[in-house]
Amino acid sequence: MIRKSLRIGALVLLGAVSPPASPAMVLDAGWADAGEGSRESELYERGSKALDDGDWEKAATAFGEVAKAGGGRADAALYWVAYAYNKEGRKADALATLGTLASRFPKSSWIKEARALELEIGQGRAGRVRPETEGDEDLKLMAINSLLQSDPDRAIPLLEKLLKGSSPSRVKARALFVLAQSASPRAREILADIARGKSDPELQEKALQYLGLFGSRSSRELLAEIYASPSSSLEIKEKILKSFMVAGERDRILAAAKTERDPRLRSAAVRQLGVMGAQAEIFQLYRSEASGEVKRTILEAMFVAGDGEHLLELARTEPKPELKREAIRKLGIMGRESTGAALVSIYKSETDLGARRAALEGLFVQNNAHALVEIARSEKDPEMKREAVQKLSVMGHNKEAAEYLMELLKD
Repeated sequence: MIRKSLRIGALVLLGAVSPPASPAMVLDAGWADAGEGSRESELYERGSKALDDGDWEKAATAFGEVAKAGGGRADAALYWVAYAYNKEGRKADALATLGTLASRFPKSSWIKEARALELEIGQGRAGRVRPETEGDEDLKLMAINSLLQSDPDRAIPLLEKLLKGSSPSRVKARALFVLAQSASPRAREILADIARGKSDPELQEKALQYLGLFGSRSSRELLAEIYASPSSSLEIKEKILKSFMVAGERDRILAAAKTERDPRLRSAAVRQLGVMGAQAEIFQLYRSEASGEVKRTILEAMFVAGDGEHLLELARTEPKPELKREAIRKLGIMGRESTGAALVSIYKSETDLGARRAALEGLFVQNNAHALVEIARSEKDPEMKREAVQKLSVMGHNKEAAEYLMELLKD
């Protein structure tokens, strides 16, 4: 994998630019059309390997030869020459190469990446970036992000101005992403205000997400404060529960699942516990939950958490037929190896037709023709035998199912 600068990596995450495709990706994607296998392609591949190895001099030489050839990948090669020069510390040569790229290929798809690299090199040489002079908003964000590393006192007011301005929502969201990664007290203050709803709803949702993703203990305390606020809507509380999950705040989510009066919020908390794999806590909640709808959500969370043991227990002991059947269906989705035998056992021991049908459905989902054939051979109830055969009939690609169906045709 080509090693990019941290700045470029962050920009890729926030979506300000598409990541520069590595030379290996270029080749794999078939960009080297009729010339593939030629001297040019060999040089390009050699340059790619040199970049992967961190051999900047060798990379610059190889890509320089590709650029001289003037083929279909000359613009990409010039970018990688400049990239390698920059890694070597040859800033002036890198900037000159980027200038050549811009003059020779003004419409190239590599121009924006080249401009981003130019901004990075410019900061390293001059020690001062001027984002306010950039007309392109994406490039302005790149410049601000670069400036944030060296001069946050200048960068943060620029981000704040951008967030309060008339830029498109996507640009504001990217600016907030950059701001959220700053440890500056002013940056945290701005993020907190947006998270409290002192901006547009879309930005508030992003701020809540970033508090969970990048936040410290104080950020998680802020999320808890906003969650407890009487003015916070159900939608906001659901977003905060998701942020708690990202931040690993299992205890806070469990508390919501236990104490929230609104079934929707209890269900939302349970779903996050499922993602966190909190098997014991989820089963505990099932035992104490009164709402049938929330219990269905808990069964789903058990499945997400991979808790086959408790699902099997409920499939055998749950007194409410609909919940029992739902537990059986979830066992079916968990896979043949882990639950196939249990489903056969449930089918044979159950008297409730709905539960037996759920077991058949589970075996069908698992493509468990062997178990379905076994059931069809031994079943005395004509209706249930017919259902097993019907499921086998749409598994004709399965050898065991096909052989059993041929037996029936011979009878």
